[in-house]
Amino acid sequence: MSINACAKIVHDADPDRFLAIMAAPVSARRVLFPLYAFNVEISRAPWVTKETMIAEMRVQWWRDALAEVAEGRGRRHEVVDALGEVLDAEGARLLDGCCEMRRWDIYTDPFEDEEHFDSYIEETSATLMWVAARALGSTEEAAVRKRGYAAGIANWLVAVPELASRNRIPLLDGRPEGLQGLARKALTALAEGKIDKAARPATLIGFQTRDILQQALDNPLRVGDGALGLSPIRKRLLLGKISVFG
Repeated sequence: MSINACAKIVHDADPDRFLAIMAAPVSARRVLFPLYAFNVEISRAPWVTKETMIAEMRVQWWRDALAEVAEGRGRRHEVVDALGEVLDAEGARLLDGCCEMRRWDIYTDPFEDEEHFDSYIEETSATLMWVAARALGSTEEAAVRKRGYAAGIANWLVAVPELASRNRIPLLDGRPEGLQGLARKALTALAEGKIDKAARPATLIGFQTRDILQQALDNPLRVGDGALGLSPIRKRLLLGKISVFG
């Protein structure tokens, strides 16, 4: 039942990822739904309150839960129960880094530099994709992380208007040239990420990555206008093509 609960969390909060996971084999869904339900929970933990101390406590709750999972214990929670079935100690440790990086979302400070920004994308996107691929038997960490980084940049560019509306400073360089440089860097990472067969279900999550990054490269003004993304029909056609042909 915890898998069903995780699927509902993803469906309600992240419908595009739900579609991608449903395109994966059933055996892979049992890994992907808990991990991306966790992603929903930890990504919204900093935003459910304006009280920074409470937000910190919510993030810490997930860090403590992952520590218990790593030790073979757990707490009664539908997502934590499901995570306990798919994570080993190393997987739980990796996700702890994701929790720690989510603390940036609590505050309004800008990123310190490019290294800080890249670390945020790595921990919140690339690490998550690698944990999923690793749990499915992949050994191509570097390639999966490149895919995850590119997907993270694409998702971040889509989120820029919302983040700005919440008084965050999401970009180091918001000029058109800066946005194009970021999109170009992510497209290069995407092209270099040659994955193994085991990782394919995990990387389906990024099925829109190339199109979104290309949109930002071709017309960076779409980022600020909130005009990045695909139509529902295009999403389904693209996802079907990728799931069949890779």
